[in-house]
Amino acid sequence: MNVVMVGAECAPWSKTGGLGDVMHALPKALAQRGHRVAVVAPRYAQYPDAWETGVRLRLRVFHAEQEVGFFHAFQDGVDFIFVDHPAFHAHAGDIYGGSRHDVLFRCALLSKAALEVPWHVPCGGVPYGEDNLLFLANDWHTALLPVYLQAHYRDHGQLTYARSVLVLHNVAHQGRGPLADLALLEVPGDYAESFRLDDPLGGEHANVMKAGVAAAHRLVAVSRGYAWECQTQDGGWGLDAVFREAAWKLAGVVNGIDPREWDPATDRHLQHDGYRNYGLQDMAGKAACKAALQKELGLPVDARRPLLGFIGRLDYQKGVDLIRDNYEWLMGEGVQLVMLGSGREDLEASLRDMESRNHDKCRGWVGFSAAMAHRITAGADILLMPSRFEPCGLNQLYAMAYGTVPVVHAVGGLRDTVQAYDPYANAGTGFVFEWSDAGAFRNALGDALYTLREYPDSFAGIQRRGMEQDLTWDHAAAQYEDVLLQAKYQW
Repeated sequence: MNVVMVGAECAPWSKTGGLGDVMHALPKALAQRGHRVAVVAPRYAQYPDAWETGVRLRLRVFHAEQEVGFFHAFQDGVDFIFVDHPAFHAHAGDIYGGSRHDVLFRCALLSKAALEVPWHVPCGGVPYGEDNLLFLANDWHTALLPVYLQAHYRDHGQLTYARSVLVLHNVAHQGRGPLADLALLEVPGDYAESFRLDDPLGGEHANVMKAGVAAAHRLVAVSRGYAWECQTQDGGWGLDAVFREAAWKLAGVVNGIDPREWDPATDRHLQHDGYRNYGLQDMAGKAACKAALQKELGLPVDARRPLLGFIGRLDYQKGVDLIRDNYEWLMGEGVQLVMLGSGREDLEASLRDMESRNHDKCRGWVGFSAAMAHRITAGADILLMPSRFEPCGLNQLYAMAYGTVPVVHAVGGLRDTVQAYDPYANAGTGFVFEWSDAGAFRNALGDALYTLREYPDSFAGIQRRGMEQDLTWDHAAAQYEDVLLQAKYQW
């Protein structure tokens, strides 16, 4: 099949979260399965490895002519195509920034440009064409693509055999706005109802995600648990009835990890400063990584002291306040705590305060460092993921691949991917708590610490089972392939 994957970000060129990683890794896994795959994303800055194609098109967006260019890079069997326009350049440092109309304009521009790529952009000298063509849109930022495909093309006898799949990474963000926005989006009048939503969260409004769900031939949520949660009042964010109605075309597929980036045996961030690569057959390297992390961060080097890590955005969704609320208890347990992330100012201040109060036990790194994220994942004994909701989550997958035991809240992809430890059956890959409160989190974390200290062989078994899993994109790509085939044969 010819697959065109479209998203607002794509690592390593642009990334704010897991979507950027998915946009980089999933296409490579699909290409390895024999498909011709292109990725279409905005060109926010000068990308030295992407070359000008010479193709320029004029598109009508928000009732004005807009000229776009296309840049191209070819990596690991995938065509990466970047849409060039001043509206993207203006937000290189904040790719989702600007007013509501600014963001909506960029989303419409990207969707319209992506639909023209198979006809006009030569990849390896030959455009993809419209035969056997499937578009893979991601989140509300490209949810207009399925709508435009149907309303502007298929309804007029063009791209008749093209199909679209919409991937749901986080349905809390839906592209909500007043109904007057529909005039800007240039959709036919008979499509207006597909945008209209009247719910307690936003009243009567235009909802881009809702229209995309209706127009897409298939839907994919980024875990089986999240596919179910989207259909509940708590997890659907006002669209639960829409997702229940579309349940017949909704599948759940857990994301994977890219072993070229995340493999303790080859990780380039573990090859100096005292860090060491390691694997199932040689776990001594993990102990070396723990000592190196303690030394790098200025913590006492002590192999027997539990080292806990957190990596992620500092916001309510990630449950960082549950860690903060258990801070005194954690320090009383004699653990070392390392947290890496940025976000809400009050939570950033909490990180700094926690470090200042226990400088010999706690480090709060406000910001982000890819190298430090890898080193925390390798050096920590336990990774904390108390997220209130987590559509899929990648850090728990990285942790298990690195022999770091996750403690997670049983939601979304965390529930799907982390099997709760059962000491009687000697089974499980982590510790799980059911209720999002400080007490439940403390109990699960207490169990993890007790197992680590009193039953190190059992803890090593949890590590081993996590590392033995196939967490790569290969399995996920096969499931995506099934969904694409279902879409292909749906009229």
